[in-house]
Amino acid sequence: MNDFLDRKLSKRFATFDDDRNGFIEQSDFEMSVARLAEEFGHESKSPARQRLLDVCLGLWNHLLEVADTNTDGRISEAEYKAAFALGLLETPEAFDQGYLPFLGAIMDIVDQDGDGQLTVTDEIRWTGAMMHLSEQDAREVFCRLDQDADGFITTSDLLEAIRAYYFDDSPDSPGYWLLGSLDSP
Repeated sequence: MNDFLDRKLSKRFATFDDDRNGFIEQSDFEMSVARLAEEFGHESKSPARQRLLDVCLGLWNHLLEVADTNTDGRISEAEYKAAFALGLLETPEAFDQGYLPFLGAIMDIVDQDGDGQLTVTDEIRWTGAMMHLSEQDAREVFCRLDQDADGFITTSDLLEAIRAYYFDDSPDSPGYWLLGSLDSP
């Protein structure tokens, strides 16, 4: 694992560690889903909220299975990075298959008019609620993902950026900026 990927994984780990206790736990996934759903007015019985929770808990269980090497029911940053070093992502194609349901579930909550597009305000709200991204970082991310400058990003734009975050080392890649500057904590 190169230093660049190591920094990206540290940044992503921090977005998963919702309570900032140094570990990823099931409760981190549950809290981030609840916050995102509430930000967009989805009560606990909302089908879209339940779908996102189900998808996130599926991701959590998979991550737990492949990364929790000491079987303590939580994942340290070292365990998280080790899972990636051992091939957690395998190929961009397998990655896409795993991430599309997650992005679809997020869009079910965030894309309130159902047009398949997010505005900069949507980006600020969802990334702030789910991953604690600052408004400044969310605005920068949006500008970099909106490559055609039409004022919208789509699921495809998000998937491309997420894929690039893990598989492209170019600082010019939209994925480089997915979670804000890699130079900031």
